[in-house]
Amino acid sequence: MATDLLINATSYEVRIALIEHGNLVEFHVERPTEKGLVGNIYLGKVVRVLPGMQAAFVDIGLERTGFLYVDDIHISTDSFEKRLKNCGEGAACCDNEPPESLGVRTPGKSIEDLIKEGQDILVQICKEPIGTKGARLTCHITLPCRNLVFMPMTDHIGISRKMEDEALRQRLRNDIEELRPAGTGFIVRTVAEDATREDLEADMEFLLHVWSEIQDTAQKTAPMSLVYEDLDIILRVVRDTFTADVDRLVVDDAKTYQRVLKFIQTFAPHMLSRVFKYDQGVPIFDAYGVEMDISRALDKKIWLRCGGYIIIENTEALTVIDVNTGRYVGKTDLEETIFKTNMEAVREIAYQLRLRNIGGIIIVDFIDMEVEGHREEVFRAISEAVLKDKSRVNILKVSEFGLVQMTRKRNREDLVNMMCEPCPYCGGDGLLKSNRTVCYEIFRRISLGAKNISGPSVTIKVHPKVAGMMLKEEAVTIHHLEDEIKKSLTIIPQKDIHMEKYEIIWESADAAASDQSKRQLETVGKEG
Repeated sequence: MATDLLINATSYEVRIALIEHGNLVEFHVERPTEKGLVGNIYLGKVVRVLPGMQAAFVDIGLERTGFLYVDDIHISTDSFEKRLKNCGEGAACCDNEPPESLGVRTPGKSIEDLIKEGQDILVQICKEPIGTKGARLTCHITLPCRNLVFMPMTDHIGISRKMEDEALRQRLRNDIEELRPAGTGFIVRTVAEDATREDLEADMEFLLHVWSEIQDTAQKTAPMSLVYEDLDIILRVVRDTFTADVDRLVVDDAKTYQRVLKFIQTFAPHMLSRVFKYDQGVPIFDAYGVEMDISRALDKKIWLRCGGYIIIENTEALTVIDVNTGRYVGKTDLEETIFKTNMEAVREIAYQLRLRNIGGIIIVDFIDMEVEGHREEVFRAISEAVLKDKSRVNILKVSEFGLVQMTRKRNREDLVNMMCEPCPYCGGDGLLKSNRTVCYEIFRRISLGAKNISGPSVTIKVHPKVAGMMLKEEAVTIHHLEDEIKKSLTIIPQKDIHMEKYEIIWESADAAASDQSKRQLETVGKEG
């Protein structure tokens, strides 16, 4: 089946879907109010240097300050090339986004020797602000184009590790060596596999011109300001994803269609015949069945074809995926039932990680397997299943407890965080106190404050469900409590009150002794 790239563009939202063999495998969404920042270049001001963390906070004019690590400030060319080689010669940056620090501290240089508080500094965002964290910044500017990634600060030539033909790699390396200005760096992207020398030269001239404009703008711009804005999500995805593997690029908006045509005419004219304008009556995502796949990608529980299922739980520190047999009971052998469920879960897990853009630490709890060969087979299967993933994935072998530890490079917010928000009722906990728990909490508070009650009664305002339990199932307890405190209890259902909140109103002993008739009010709940 064909591979299609679909663009659904409106004034309020842009949605892009990559369909492989009829399945949604990548989904991107961007709204004008939540536009992505990766790739943007700012003239920032250092507001705080942290020697203990070998990092600094830089104000770039956004709501939160950015985070700049020492290795993103200073690194020798030899160290940079070594680190690129260790990560697959630019694998992280050849095909997706500007590279961030590759994780090895540069010896002999401390951050306080490199930058000072109050200093102006040119930085690029290499990781979006996520949750409460500010953007990750780097001084190693990178400018991607169709075939090349330009690194003006680094003397290096890299070739995408996905190109396996050594003769092709050497030819491309020679072309770049002859064309590039001295002291500059370029990485050849995977899409350049069929590029001619003229294509590479055109990209190089364009990138050098962009860099010259950035330098001029930076000299005229006030600190904490945007110097260069990367392409919007439409042209960025077309640049990075519309490769020879994609059969059709389908756009449903006329204005966007013309923008895409103009962009491809400039950077990939040989791909023009694959671009189509969608003009059917049915919305494009409905016609391709994408809407259902998006809804499924937001579910916590995903059913497998065999009858088993996986549960995906996101926490602040990591993502946990639990595999269960569910309705699948197998035929005769328990171990085979477990193995088949785990193997089917492997494919679904790799698919969901890519679709939901889940990053960071991931723990997969497979069903325990007694046979060592089965554990090895599951590890091989999950290693192969993530090969198509453009984000870097590292996997450890299956432990004796059936756990697989893995990491996936986090580039932006995952799909669930982008499209959902915590429940305003439970506050994101996913759980509420039971009605009976709330009842008993109220009883304890009344008993504790009984000595301060001087009036003849106590009024309790609660959610109707809690009130119903008090008046029916807990009627005997209410009677005993009234005898204990020698006061009558009046229960008033309140429709607009939170299920865990309640109000206890009584006349206090202190108020009764004074000239003023005061009432004691106690409001308790999730915030109290």
